Amino acid sequence: EATRLLTERQIKKHCNCPRVQRFLVTRLGEDWIFLVLLGITMALVSWTMDYASAKSLQAYKWIHGELRGNIPLQYLAWVSYPLLFVLFSSLFCHLVSPQAIGSGIPELKTILRGVVLKEYLTVKAFIAKVIGLTAALGSGMPVGKEGPFVHIASICAAVLSRFMSIFSGVYQVRRYILTVGCAVGVGCCFGTPLGGVLFSIEVTSTYFAVRNYWRGYFAATFSAFIFRVLSVFNKDAVTITALFRTNFRMDFPFDLQELPAFAIIGISCGFLGAFFVYLNRQVVLFMRRPNAMTHFLTKHRLVFPAVVTLVIATLTFPPGFGQFMAGELMPRECINSLFDNFTWTKISGSPTPVGLGRSAAWVHPDVNVFVILLLFFLMKFWMSAVATTMPIPSGAFMPVFILGAAFGRLVGEIMATLFPHGIVFDSILYRIIPGGYAVIGAAALTGAVTHTVSTAVICFELTGQISHILPMMVAVILANMVAQGLQPSLYDSIIQVKKLPYLPELGFGHMSQYNIFVEDIMVRKVKFVSLQSTYREVKLLLDSSSLKSIPLVDSKDSMILLGSIDRLELLALCDWWLSPERRLLMQVRTGQGPPCWLVFSVLPKDFTALAIVKSFSPIIKAWEEAEMDKPMEIDEIRVDPSPFQLVERTSLHKTHTLFSLLGLSHAYVTSIGKLVGVVALKEVGNFICAGLFKYTQLSEVFAHLSRL
Repeated sequence: EATRLLTERQIKKHCNCPRVQRFLVTRLGEDWIFLVLLGITMALVSWTMDYASAKSLQAYKWIHGELRGNIPLQYLAWVSYPLLFVLFSSLFCHLVSPQAIGSGIPELKTILRGVVLKEYLTVKAFIAKVIGLTAALGSGMPVGKEGPFVHIASICAAVLSRFMSIFSGVYQVRRYILTVGCAVGVGCCFGTPLGGVLFSIEVTSTYFAVRNYWRGYFAATFSAFIFRVLSVFNKDAVTITALFRTNFRMDFPFDLQELPAFAIIGISCGFLGAFFVYLNRQVVLFMRRPNAMTHFLTKHRLVFPAVVTLVIATLTFPPGFGQFMAGELMPRECINSLFDNFTWTKISGSPTPVGLGRSAAWVHPDVNVFVILLLFFLMKFWMSAVATTMPIPSGAFMPVFILGAAFGRLVGEIMATLFPHGIVFDSILYRIIPGGYAVIGAAALTGAVTHTVSTAVICFELTGQISHILPMMVAVILANMVAQGLQPSLYDSIIQVKKLPYLPELGFGHMSQYNIFVEDIMVRKVKFVSLQSTYREVKLLLDSSSLKSIPLVDSKDSMILLGSIDRLELLALCDWWLSPERRLLMQVRTGQGPPCWLVFSVLPKDFTALAIVKSFSPIIKAWEEAEMDKPMEIDEIRVDPSPFQLVERTSLHKTHTLFSLLGLSHAYVTSIGKLVGVVALKEVGNFICAGLFKYTQLSEVFAHLSRL
């Protein structure tokens, strides 16, 4: 490590490459190159994944159709096909990169808050996530693409930033790079650049730098454009259009008398979204509970996804129970049919009209449409909540989107039944459009689960129409209002379950956040190095702690904070101090220092002169001990002269704001320049989670701690 760092520094001093780098950056613009490469890469990845998963689902339906008439073989194929894909996805991710399991948005949210999570932004995680997610989507299980694809895009952004260091000469994964990756992930996933940027900001950022706005929009728009162009080239679409295009009338999309129904959808979706988050969390907590069953499932990792897939596939088997809940429809077919312009209650019991298409799966000769929609919603509700906990790359956005569309469609069909002839306005009769209710329900439920409002914009872009903009915004805002008062968002819930080092919100109306100060929660026993610290002391400090940065003070007596030193710098310095290279360098440069036989340590092990070295081992040992007792050479390493500092009387509210805004992992606490403590993200988060900020007096805090 020491040799690598020193070599890199020497190369940077003597290489003429910076001239070429400056020329390219000046002429082309580093940001533009990065954003174009990110957009093209993610468009290709998204289209390839969609193409592969669509072909897989097409083969799934073809096998089922070819075996029509042979129920046992049909059931065997219907169950074994998704089982094979889910088990492959789970096993592949477990072997290649376990970090690829799950959504990825909670981890990104944690990373953007300044926490370093190892192996989450690596090429291995990218490969595992892409292949595992493609297999999961191709299985037909109720799992989504949006969350994992945001993780994929962020990994791609981090890897590309390393590639762009060729031009800038500096490699650093900045926060805005990951934010742009999130925006591209959502925008390219659905072909919705506007909603994608807004959704990524709402989900991953507490504070957002407006100067990065154009980067997100440019990359997301470019990526979505390439994604849709590839669909046109592959003849999947005639031209660039919305993914789930609707054809609702524009002259009179809804009547004011329908607004109460839209409000009911919003409020109901708020309760349903909160219950979905609660159910999902309970399933995860149950699987993490220490007992004999969970121990068995942990030891045999493929059993749980196999059982879940088997149960879901069995219940959705079309000739069986699946015929009463449109089990034959795949996720995208469900959305297209739920958004159609037909009123199913008028079709039920009559000949199937021309152009009904896949919507015919919702019309059963012996069962009412309301029963089918209700069964679909109830069954898919718990199926989606359980399926998203499987150890595979899976998102919850699309399953929840379908659930919301089904609930909205149910309300729309009820309204069509209550007003069979439509609504009269200005002597003109306008019929109820249940598909419009489905769009509003989809936006409201996804907004309630994710605690975002931008789902309304995503729905506008997905459907290609903004005719229902007013009722949709009303429903989404009402759903958010209800859901935020009952449960955290799905992503915050996963963060809590996984116990990720995430900084929770303070909430409103607690005056105690201004009466509790950083001195009440900081750690006072700070490990530090001083200008007089010896190499032995530094080595002992590094071995006894895992701190990523260590404060540097003037002396142990004054404790004046001079800066902070990265752990890798100190490790490199300690390794270099007794390294064979340094011994050789000292002998060559000065002719003094270690005797010439110390140089033999850099020679091969089979060199005969090593026998001479062994005879002098006591002398070598004594010299090494003397070297370790020498003061550390601070000039040889990089020192951050301005680490973030707080004063003792900084309020909890201001501390929380600074940590959130700047993405800090820790801050040093000083008093007139003297280091008196350190406060880390963990201390602030634990303090808030324990509810201590509600106590206005320190005596109450200590009393609460004693009860804990």
